Amino acid sequence: MTTARQRTGGRRRISGLSALSLVLSALTLLPLLALLVAATGQSTGAVAHYVDTVLPQYTANTLALVLLVGVAVTVMGVPAAWLVTMCRFPGRNMFAWALVLPLAMPGYVSAYAYTYLIQHPGPVQTILRDVTGWGPNDYWFPQIRSLEGAAFVLAMVLYPYVYLLARTAFLQQSATAFEAARTLGRSPWRAFAGVAVPLARPAIVAGLALAIMETLADYGTVYQFGVQTFTTAIYRTWFSLGDRVAAVQLSLVLVSFVLLVMALERIGRRGRRFVDARAGRPMPALELRGWRAALAVLACAVPVACGFAVPAATLFGLGLALDVSWFDPRTTRLIWNSITLATIGAVLTVAVAMVIAYARRLSQGRLTAVMGQLAGFGYAVPGAVIAVGLLIPFGAFDRWLHGFMTATFGIPTGLILTGTIAAILFAYVVRFLAVSLNGVEAGLARIPPSLDGVSRTLGRGPAGTFARVHAPLLSGGLLTAFLITFVDIMKELPATLILRPFNFDTLAIRAYRLASDERLEQASVPSLMIVLVGLIPVILLSRQIARSVRRRGTIARATEAAMVPREGGRPAPSAGLSYGEGRGAGSGARVAAAGREAA
Repeated sequence: MTTARQRTGGRRRISGLSALSLVLSALTLLPLLALLVAATGQSTGAVAHYVDTVLPQYTANTLALVLLVGVAVTVMGVPAAWLVTMCRFPGRNMFAWALVLPLAMPGYVSAYAYTYLIQHPGPVQTILRDVTGWGPNDYWFPQIRSLEGAAFVLAMVLYPYVYLLARTAFLQQSATAFEAARTLGRSPWRAFAGVAVPLARPAIVAGLALAIMETLADYGTVYQFGVQTFTTAIYRTWFSLGDRVAAVQLSLVLVSFVLLVMALERIGRRGRRFVDARAGRPMPALELRGWRAALAVLACAVPVACGFAVPAATLFGLGLALDVSWFDPRTTRLIWNSITLATIGAVLTVAVAMVIAYARRLSQGRLTAVMGQLAGFGYAVPGAVIAVGLLIPFGAFDRWLHGFMTATFGIPTGLILTGTIAAILFAYVVRFLAVSLNGVEAGLARIPPSLDGVSRTLGRGPAGTFARVHAPLLSGGLLTAFLITFVDIMKELPATLILRPFNFDTLAIRAYRLASDERLEQASVPSLMIVLVGLIPVILLSRQIARSVRRRGTIARATEAAMVPREGGRPAPSAGLSYGEGRGAGSGARVAAAGREAA
């Protein structure tokens, strides 16, 4: 029996964990608070000049880019997820994991590859002129350096967000509603559009929101294609015009736009219910043959080819054409810097997410829950905005500390936070905390609260319960959160570009500088290294998803067997397949047990 002292100590530890969670959550909001304070300062008038001249164009470009990317990722991601989940066609198993590969391809790296490939002096147009004999002005060819080109590149590398979440939603759907639509005369594709997609709407919208946020946060792609958006305006205002207040005000406008998008999505979902029927019978597979199978292969092959294969092959060819070593000392140092930052940043981010998520599980306080939700807001804020928000308080602290130490002890401290790796790591935690937090909370949600009670009755406190019960069960979720965060940090450019210390470069910064100087061939080597390093976690993530799918398949088969009534100790297959027949109490208990196992 637990003593009063043990219960009191447990409450003290829970209170301490909640306090730590509140502190960490407040620190993640520091950039936004700094922006709100700095926005009240005196500007040089850059914003007023922007409003009169280019701000309407920036706004139109940003909205058009978001609209084009949003439509494209939905059109590619949702059908691909349905095909590999519910249909059988040649190459389905390969496409199931290959469709995830573009996650390893940063948008700006793909932009470098497509710029070299499709621009006027590039190989595509050169071959076209050689074959046809046309001159430079004898034909029309799409301009890759355009708003449409930027939307195409971003859509090709961001559709996996929609694909992954939509596929998960389709895997969890039951056959009941789908077969009801089929009995009412709907074709499989009309049932897909009228039943499966609406049921998966929350997951699809979540993936779409991630893609839109990444589009708003992008800097390298739009800069490479010369598209003026809010992100490029913020960077130019801060560093070229030197107007900090104007950059802050532009940042707040962009954050307000993100909040508006999130609010509209919640308003659209108000009053609607989406039922999760994971305990039901899984949907039957649709066998595709002939031209239908060919269309399915094409629908899955085009995103993989355009999002990964074509840019990767282009970068590889450019790298081979260069008469340089791929692993010279400078490139090796850049690889080490990038991997070190991504590893430390991912570990810190997952650790902070673990503290916040665990505190929300143990604490019943509303403040802990609200602050935990606000802590994930950083993912909706572009990296350039977070960097600007951190430079303000970090710079003020460094100046105060330098003045105090110099006046008191005669020891100049210089830049301690602003000019060190600490600022970059802080920005990574703020920017990608939501990614890790969602993964950790999803893992904790699968652990029944009854296990906590059993552990506590056996004398374990919160720390012991976490070490002996939760940590082993969370290993898969923590690994997934780490891998996704690692890949995102490897691809992050704006925050690293603004906050990096002097003489400290990464693969992303090196590729960006070379591409900015129009040296696309030289930029191919660091760009390819980013893809290769990011490809390893993506492959591991794909394998983990495949294991999860196989595990769900086993549970689904067990559920199907449990749903079949038994006659004389033998299963009656036909009874389980007849729609609408009653089931006995024993069968219902087996269904409930299988459902708890699936959850």
